[in-house]
Amino acid sequence: MPAHPSDHSDDPILTTREAASLLGIAVSTAQQWIENGLLPAWKTPGGHRRVRLSAVHALLRERAGLAPLAPVPAANHSEPDVQRTAGVQLRPANEPARLAALAATGLVGRAPEAVFDRLTWLAAQVTDSPIAMITLVDGQCLWPTARLGIDFAETPRETAFCSHTILSDEPMLVADTRLDLRFRDNPMVTGAPHIRFYAGVPLLDADGHRLGALCVMDREPRRLRERELRALGELAAIAAEEIRRRRPAAS
Repeated sequence: MPAHPSDHSDDPILTTREAASLLGIAVSTAQQWIENGLLPAWKTPGGHRRVRLSAVHALLRERAGLAPLAPVPAANHSEPDVQRTAGVQLRPANEPARLAALAATGLVGRAPEAVFDRLTWLAAQVTDSPIAMITLVDGQCLWPTARLGIDFAETPRETAFCSHTILSDEPMLVADTRLDLRFRDNPMVTGAPHIRFYAGVPLLDADGHRLGALCVMDREPRRLRERELRALGELAAIAAEEIRRRRPAAS
């Protein structure tokens, strides 16, 4: 592992847990990535792993198939890379094929269907969450195929939590949005509906394209128990199967 780098106020030091939260992965997964050298880190004298924010952002961009950010001159470096990274609309590497697969379902803009409403209600019940949605993410917007506890027809992709969820096959968990550099300035966090917790599972089609997500949200910071996360994953799998069933009819 690299030696402890010199401190830079514009590149904060994160704990493994904080890095995992930003990446939307479990702490154990982050630890594995560190051991495998995928996420650069070092050990403190007390034996704790530490990670630079810039390393997390670099990995986020790599997973999204984006080029690394160009260095910024020191004179313009009064604010960390968070501002510049937050302005980038991350997209999966297979975005054109993903959008074609989404269009083939015929679900974007369609009126809500009872089966998705039921799955959304179940997701809220099993996780004891006041807000739940099944979403589809197209080129510009997030479309709620079903929603509970929140009232909007669509939202811009750049402010949608689920646009981050579709960057990985793994669930994305955000225990406290105000502590997450990706979301702390999000209008859904700073204003109504004041989201403080988010958990989302990507919805995969038969070819592995991540079309959207099944997600739950709360207005208070919290975590999901293992059984709650598993239940959310099972419901997401059912929702994905329902979406796959619609593709042949729409082709």
